[in-house]
Amino acid sequence: MESIAADLETMRRVPLADDHVDMIRDIGVERTYDAGDMVVEVGDPMDEFVYVLDGEIEVVDPWSDERLLEASLGPTQFMGEIAFLNRGNWFLPMRAAKDTRVIAAPREAMLELMSRVPELSDHVISVFAARRRKQFEMQNSSVKLIGADQDAAVQKVESFLRRNRIPYESYDLDGRDDEAIEVCELTGHSPAVIIGQNEVMDGPTPRKVAQRFGLDLDMCSETIYDVLIVGGGPGGVAAAVYAGAEGLCALLIEDTAIGGQAGTSSRIENYLGFPTGISGSDLVYRGEIQAMKFGTRFAMPRRVEGLSQRDDGTFCVSLDEGTEVCARSVVVATGVQYRRLPLEGLRELEGAGIYYAATDMEARFCRNSDAVVVGGGNSAGQAAMYLSRTANHVHLVVRGDSLASSMSSYLTSRLEHDPKITIHYNTEVSDLQGTNRLRGVTLDTPEGSQELSCAAMFIMIGAAPNTDWLSGHVKLDERGFVLTGAGNGGASQYETSTQGIFAIGDVRSGSVKRVASAVGEGSVVISAAWQHVAKLTD
Repeated sequence: MESIAADLETMRRVPLADDHVDMIRDIGVERTYDAGDMVVEVGDPMDEFVYVLDGEIEVVDPWSDERLLEASLGPTQFMGEIAFLNRGNWFLPMRAAKDTRVIAAPREAMLELMSRVPELSDHVISVFAARRRKQFEMQNSSVKLIGADQDAAVQKVESFLRRNRIPYESYDLDGRDDEAIEVCELTGHSPAVIIGQNEVMDGPTPRKVAQRFGLDLDMCSETIYDVLIVGGGPGGVAAAVYAGAEGLCALLIEDTAIGGQAGTSSRIENYLGFPTGISGSDLVYRGEIQAMKFGTRFAMPRRVEGLSQRDDGTFCVSLDEGTEVCARSVVVATGVQYRRLPLEGLRELEGAGIYYAATDMEARFCRNSDAVVVGGGNSAGQAAMYLSRTANHVHLVVRGDSLASSMSSYLTSRLEHDPKITIHYNTEVSDLQGTNRLRGVTLDTPEGSQELSCAAMFIMIGAAPNTDWLSGHVKLDERGFVLTGAGNGGASQYETSTQGIFAIGDVRSGSVKRVASAVGEGSVVISAAWQHVAKLTD
């Protein structure tokens, strides 16, 4: 299966071309560091591109202050990883291992240079992406999570970090290795999020972590964007790529994680160009890197709560905590969310055995136990296949009498022939067992009630559109999906009843609910948005 970026271990090291170094020298300044000087600290903004002329820069373990990696950066190499594109912050500290001389170029000037010199851009971004992949896989980070296995708040932070490919380390409260014991003692064996050596985050949330590492952008209220994209699923990210490529000033706002519902799919095998499959999060992450390369900005986790329109036609959205962002056009790509089951105690067990995504993070919570997946669509089928690698057995609960109408045939065949998966047709979950954690479920089957012991249940049923914030501004169908096209007042296929507001992907009424379809719509809609913006700015 395809993975994000190249493997840093097998990448051939190629220095920047001499003329590229000269270009960086023209926009930067030389700077020196004595041996032992810190070059960057955890949380410092990535506001400079640093190229090493002489000396050596090492990555520092934020826990011990010792050198973290055998490899270091020497002459002809440069600092940074993919967060540089979106002005994120440093996850790891770095210092001069010996007297060192560098060229430091301002980030904005470097990005402008990269936009003019594609060979330079390709080189830098390939290295940045490979470094992020290595950081993520090796869990090299200043962020330590303790107790995600037992605490819903820490679990939400872990889900946010993992789905956004942000490196972190995670420790279970009952971990027995020396480092786990030492870290847990720092917090009194209580769930917590730690930054660096001893910064224990008070009341950890995804938003606080995002603010700490520069993901929650300080958006200037005076900036009028050309395009505001609401939703970071496949359609929204595709729109972000094409908006940036067309030179539009674009901002994408996402309330959870880049990838949307597709980001919860562990394996997509029917997307063009990936014959061995790719996870939904990896697919959309590649698009995010492309969009940032073209200058599109991302802000998360931020929720859009309202919409208004000024007399000059500009749209303004209000975000959580009162921020307002304005743009000349809006692309609605908010997708859908899985519905909750009407079961007593469900909300209390969310994050403690009840889940709406099936990634490797959730899979570990059902190790050595059975798992239940509720739903008959592709997402449910992919989740069942993925969880069967970890759980003792997977029970797929389907309300109808077949999978044929709602699932790809290749997936149906695999499910029916997998000995670790049992499909329960004409069946519903009627009750939950457990107080602090899920212990089991009751199924209503054609043969009567059946008790199942399980550690986790994954709900992937029916979809409700995320359109409450649009109420009164565009026409919606009877289920809340956005109506578009000429028959509903739109001047193009994806324009809504309000000129300048467009809808794409799963949230659009009548759309094909597939990743490829959402990507296609996101790619095409920008031409209509560009035409609308051009009219306003002529």
